[in-house]
Amino acid sequence: MSNTPDDLAERTYWFARDVRKWVNQLDLSLASREDAKQVVRSSGSVAANYLEAQEGSSRKDFFYRIKMCRKEARESQLWLELLAESGASDTVEELDRLIDEANQLTRIFASIANKQDNEE
Repeated sequence: MSNTPDDLAERTYWFARDVRKWVNQLDLSLASREDAKQVVRSSGSVAANYLEAQEGSSRKDFFYRIKMCRKEARESQLWLELLAESGASDTVEELDRLIDEANQLTRIFASIANKQDNEE
């Protein structure tokens, strides 16, 4: 997969969609239910903030949104890891894939954000 903006927009969309599909099949305890709500929000925020970055009115706005994507991707990884610890799912392979995708998205957005830091 190349790293063109369209590919990253699609990738963030699929991440949010796949998290929702995975969460919908869980049998959740009270604590896990709250973690699931959080991961649904944060995974969607990755995609939404990336779309906002693409429409940014300025370079500063673009990098602000990219940093928000990084933050939300890291947060998504946290919630997914907490759900993994709770044993909320029998589908370990899918959960591992989602955690890895959150980690990869975090690194991609960190790399983009670092470009701004290196230019200053």
